Amino acid sequence: MTESRELGASGLATPPLVLGGNVFGWTIDKGESFRILDRFAEAGGVMIDTADAYSAWVPGNKGGESETIIGEWLEQSGKRDKVLIATKVGMLPGEGGEKLAPTRIAAAAEASLARLGVDTIDLYFAHQDDESVPQEEYLAAFATLIKAGKIRALGASNFHAARLKSALDIAADTGLPHIRVLQPEYNLVSRHKFEGELQDLCITHNVGVIPYYGLASGFLTGKYRTEADYGKSVRGGRMAAFLEGKGKAVLAAMDQVAAETGATLAQIALAWLAAQPGVTAPIASATSVEQLDELVGAWDVKLSPEQLALLTDAGA
Repeated sequence: MTESRELGASGLATPPLVLGGNVFGWTIDKGESFRILDRFAEAGGVMIDTADAYSAWVPGNKGGESETIIGEWLEQSGKRDKVLIATKVGMLPGEGGEKLAPTRIAAAAEASLARLGVDTIDLYFAHQDDESVPQEEYLAAFATLIKAGKIRALGASNFHAARLKSALDIAADTGLPHIRVLQPEYNLVSRHKFEGELQDLCITHNVGVIPYYGLASGFLTGKYRTEADYGKSVRGGRMAAFLEGKGKAVLAAMDQVAAETGATLAQIALAWLAAQPGVTAPIASATSVEQLDELVGAWDVKLSPEQLALLTDAGA
């Protein structure tokens, strides 16, 4: 089993892959979700990432479906003490108000705890920033949850560098909770949202980083190489932007590294991410046990400095 990595100063640790729960109750049913979760735990996987918003975009769903499936799996498997659960608040309005209103945070946390069937959420993310609420107010709401033992560590997703810095400064000045983990969009073909100021800030302040869209919605698996491939999945429509940009050059570099290493393109994409400064573990989701096994195999892929440079330059 691969070694775990410390997740910034959160007190949590994970091997270099976090399992994405966005597909549970969306593109796969409960039975297949359980099989993937079982295999992930058997392989030594630790952190499972979900959100109260998953999967509200599906007709007939209202959000919370992924958390419910994970909660049922935790109860059936008895593996609560073997895994870490990360979930989020801030995308959906609901009881208590909008986004990161303190009353909304309190109500959403209780709802997530109930769906997950746990006493404590290991890592609770602000799913997006909410500039309508003073940062002191929502940090205080998270502080209340930490003090009550309902969450262990605080994270932020989709925060810009200036807002993450101000939250960190407020925490340092007031004793309110520090954001310990960042979840940004980051992959070989989408780098501008993280690289630079935000990445430097995370390194300086020891904020752990678990990027989402590690496989660029499947583009970096190599199955979307022409317009004719867009119909291969429900995410196919997103691929045009990648192909029209740096995508073809990145795929060519990945093909070269695959030939040299014997690794799959998905494994190469995740191994590149895991090797980037400040990154603890990429997030990736699987829709089958076979796909999960491939993703976990990325733990054992060690790219040379030359291979890392080739991939980095292709997407620059």
